[in-house]
Amino acid sequence: MDIRQDVIEAFHKQFLEAPTLLIRAPGRVNLIGEHTDYNDGFVMPLAIDRAVWIALRPRHDTIVRVSSLDFEAPITFSLESMARHEEKTPTEYAKGVAWALQEAGYILKGFEGVMKGDVPIGAGLSSSAAFELAMARAFCAVSDFEWEPKKMALLSQKAENQWIGVKTGIMDQMISATGQADHAILIDCRSLDLEAAPLPTDALVVVLDTGTRRGLVGSAYNERREQCEAAAAHFGVKMLRDVTLETFEAQADELDEITRQRARHVITENKRTQDAKEAMRSGQIKRLGELMDASHVSMRDDFDISSPALNAIVDCAQSHPGCYGARMTGGGFGGCAVALVQANQVDNFVELVTACYIRSTNLNPSVYVCRATNGASLESLEA
Repeated sequence: MDIRQDVIEAFHKQFLEAPTLLIRAPGRVNLIGEHTDYNDGFVMPLAIDRAVWIALRPRHDTIVRVSSLDFEAPITFSLESMARHEEKTPTEYAKGVAWALQEAGYILKGFEGVMKGDVPIGAGLSSSAAFELAMARAFCAVSDFEWEPKKMALLSQKAENQWIGVKTGIMDQMISATGQADHAILIDCRSLDLEAAPLPTDALVVVLDTGTRRGLVGSAYNERREQCEAAAAHFGVKMLRDVTLETFEAQADELDEITRQRARHVITENKRTQDAKEAMRSGQIKRLGELMDASHVSMRDDFDISSPALNAIVDCAQSHPGCYGARMTGGGFGGCAVALVQANQVDNFVELVTACYIRSTNLNPSVYVCRATNGASLESLEA
């Protein structure tokens, strides 16, 4: 499937000429560091080779019109009269990005084009952030302002938080904007400092979609946040990020059992994520795998956000001899796991883990072998 060529050809068919610009913005998977972002902690995602693509040309007015090869209704609105609607449609996401850019003082021009993506929707791979960054990159290209990845990530997050009304952290937009080929990026969610860590050259990242989707995740998510805030208040700090493992262990008995478990996950996960960066930089791939395995145990037992399907697919992955480590990834209660697998065993891994999971659950997984890519970019139109 060559999405790049698909959007170019669809543009030519619709407009009877070649596009003048081609935009790509990737989805992401989080290698390690879960539910640490809203505790001002550390996450380590990578931008994946699944993305949203837009072939486009500038307009001489303020109309934005983009047809999609993935859904029927085109995105269409005027930059001069944007009213917010409750439905979370692609048009609303596009308007949200335009609104956030305009609020920041950017003078935007209209454009028209064709889009298509292969980031699975609802799988926890950040299809919405990929779309937001693709729109931001497109506005930058046609409106002739400087592309500043961090700033565009923050404005895209603002669009999702305030226009769409979804209270996401910064990780998804930041990695879609700043991803680096062959690397994961350690993001400090307080300072927004970024550190690249090289992925092992002889291993591949495999995303394992359980085929299950999160249920009452909103209430559970809010409950976890409140529990983390209560733990931070007990320790007299703003966020759990400020509690060392030594301090936690010295005072853990003062917390009730549930709050203690939630705090232990966040505090140990922050340390695991930083340790993972060091393991990657020193080429300790087995250590990286051990940290991923430990992360899953922590999310399953202390943070209580796994599910039978996630546990089953992680167990299947970890039982394969070519797997260095595996863990659930994302918000929890369904969605995806991520595994680090020896490159020369990845085909066998996919085959056996798929069969194992089907036997265990009677569910069919979707499996994506991923490579780390660069963040949102203006691409060449040449083949």
